[in-house]
Amino acid sequence: MTTKTTDSRPLSPFMLGPYYRFQWTSVLSFGHRITGIGLSLGTALLAIWLIALAGGAQWYAAVATHVQAWYGQVLLFAWTWALMYHLGNGIRHLFWDIGRGFELKTAERSGYFVVVASLLLTAAAWALAYLA
Repeated sequence: MTTKTTDSRPLSPFMLGPYYRFQWTSVLSFGHRITGIGLSLGTALLAIWLIALAGGAQWYAAVATHVQAWYGQVLLFAWTWALMYHLGNGIRHLFWDIGRGFELKTAERSGYFVVVASLLLTAAAWALAYLA
């Protein structure tokens, strides 16, 4: 008679806690997915703004009130950062597609570079917008 031994380890590597050590590359992967969703929603808002712009002064004024409010500015800032982060991380993925940057140290460094670059590019875009 054979007895089946059960393994006490979890079946999924996404079981955080004592079973799985959280990694920086995991945070970046989650961030890439979340910013992709955010960009989709932000693009819908951009379409609404463009439709209002084409609809005339009354429609544009109604939308511009919300865009110029503090919460509109926060959403625009977040959308800008999501765009810059998703762009940088997408370029990082292109390098992975050609087989470059898979070493753990390189992947971690490129991840930090993407985050810093996204923050700097967002700040530069907003600085240019305020100067124009």
